[in-house]
Amino acid sequence: MGTMGDMTEPRWLTAEEQHVWRAYLHATTLLEDHLDRQLQRDAGMPHVYYGLLVQLSQAPRRRLRMTELARSAKITRSRLSHAIARLEKNGWVRREDCPSDKRGQFAQLTDEGMEVLRRNAPGHVAAVRQAMFDRLSPEQVEQLGVIMRVMAEGLEPTDADADLPWLR
Repeated sequence: MGTMGDMTEPRWLTAEEQHVWRAYLHATTLLEDHLDRQLQRDAGMPHVYYGLLVQLSQAPRRRLRMTELARSAKITRSRLSHAIARLEKNGWVRREDCPSDKRGQFAQLTDEGMEVLRRNAPGHVAAVRQAMFDRLSPEQVEQLGVIMRVMAEGLEPTDADADLPWLR
């Protein structure tokens, strides 16, 4: 990619790359919508909230600092605060002050929140399997895994990326 002063011609996508790009955007939008509707219907929460509960369930003592949860979920601290408030209202998460940092807080998954995950995980995994894995051959699943890991590695933020939304 060029800089603002660089007057070289952009590397436009080829017709095939444009086709793949649009298919990717369409498929990921449809997949996210499919999973969001399934979780709204079955669990009364959006997919992003379910993801927060899953992250907390896998953390030591089922709790994470709010800043770490925002970073791993790739959402702003403001959006996370709103989500945690909704999850708290449902009794699925509670906030705790951080003893070593007066401004810091932890989000902790409650027993009730863990039970919500246990009840809803089978339906969610069935939706993921039906929407994605049941449509792919084992070779395609392997290829997709390789492709996604390569993309993620190339996009992983560095310390130089100071203006990341989840740090705001």
